Amino acid sequence: MLTSEQVQEILTSTESDRVERTRSTKDTDKFREAICSFSNDMPAHRKPGYLLIGVEDDGSISPGVSITDELQQQFASYRDDGHILPQPMVSVFRQPHPKEGEFLVVEVQPSDLPPVRYKGRVHIRVGPRKAIASESEERRLSERRSAHFRTFDAGPCLGATIEDLDLDAFQNTYRRQAVDPDVILENGRDLQAQLAALRFYNLGKSCPTNAGVIIFGKDPLNFFPGAYVQFAHYDGETLADEPLEQKQFTGSLMTVLRELDAFVKSRFTQRPIVESVLRERLVWDYPEKAIRELLMNAVLHRDYQSNHPTRFYFFSNRIEIQNAGGLYGEATPQNFPTVNDYRNPILGEAMVSLGYANRFGRGVTRAQALLVENGSRPVQFTHEATHFLATIFKHPLR
Repeated sequence: MLTSEQVQEILTSTESDRVERTRSTKDTDKFREAICSFSNDMPAHRKPGYLLIGVEDDGSISPGVSITDELQQQFASYRDDGHILPQPMVSVFRQPHPKEGEFLVVEVQPSDLPPVRYKGRVHIRVGPRKAIASESEERRLSERRSAHFRTFDAGPCLGATIEDLDLDAFQNTYRRQAVDPDVILENGRDLQAQLAALRFYNLGKSCPTNAGVIIFGKDPLNFFPGAYVQFAHYDGETLADEPLEQKQFTGSLMTVLRELDAFVKSRFTQRPIVESVLRERLVWDYPEKAIRELLMNAVLHRDYQSNHPTRFYFFSNRIEIQNAGGLYGEATPQNFPTVNDYRNPILGEAMVSLGYANRFGRGVTRAQALLVENGSRPVQFTHEATHFLATIFKHPLR
């Protein structure tokens, strides 16, 4: 909730690069573009921008606009639906109008990881001008980010060079999925500048970022020895039992994600369970999509500074998925999974762009729902300072 002074300011402000008023409730492209532009904070105000729903240009209430719970949820969903990358910092709340009624406020904080994109384009506001950022404007945003990067994946990978990256994978696979095709056609920047615009290269240090090496590295293990997934299948319920199968998923994150996805899809099948003389029901020992969500979650949220791999272990009665690094940031044992935070936001953005995640912060909730639907026990989570363990139990009737 805003103070009365703040309300008066945003309703009547002529500082149009921080405020946008609209009576529309349906123009989702316009709303996301506004959120994207406020996130980029091109003028560097370091203050939030405000999208006001149900407000006329003169600051009065728009007639016929009803501020419902559904409308509030609609705007709140723009934060984590994966269309604006990296994930914007957005608060949505109802605000009483000084004279009559109420309006909806979408408060957008400046991003610590600009440039922010919607549909692969960097939207900005400077005064009354709304536009797609030029090459020089994107560079300014990238330089601003490198001055105060706050997460490990945004930091420079000192000792690495552009030759350590699989540039073909970046140009012909990732870039086509993450950047608007028209932007690619217009692009006259060199490769370092293109990588930097997507947070994979640090121009100041003349080296890839940690995210760049993890996602596109020819051999990320040279820099991050634990950046792989260890799979093992045991003939029993403990690590002391005979291993039936072992495998390592190594290489760039793009390679690891692709191979894990194919492996999980081929590993699980449904089986019939007799419910009555005339009726059977198909169930999973382990729901394929739930395992995929939890595995992708572990790869994304792991601590890449640790030398321990992500572990994907099958036992006769359960599956264990364990990643290095405990809960991060605002997430605690008391509020997880309702509250989530991103140790590796650039990796999260890449996984959304590549199609291995659909929305931010929904993987665990979706996995739990799939297990309930299958008739399985919920996931059991173990939180420690150095690791995070998800235990998925075999269907009780199998």
